[in-house]
Amino acid sequence: AQKRSLVEVVRSCSPKTITLAIGDGANDVPMLLGAHLGIGIRGKEGAQAVMASDIAISQFRFLVPLLLCHGRRAYRRMATYLCYYLY
Repeated sequence: AQKRSLVEVVRSCSPKTITLAIGDGANDVPMLLGAHLGIGIRGKEGAQAVMASDIAISQFRFLVPLLLCHGRRAYRRMATYLCYYLY
């Protein structure tokens, strides 16, 4: 409950901010659902976080390539799309 309320505070104070939540257990499910983007990590605590997340990964070490590589590519694709859309 505290994790979800923290995400809600960030979303209400800064409406333009996109929130990302990362969780690996059942106690993280409300936080994952409250954020714009939820990443669930498969772990020993069960699969509840994976089922409630937008993106599922199996280990923490896959988080860096996901954020740096795929995030940059998505940003560039969106920027290119907007350039063609506006002009």
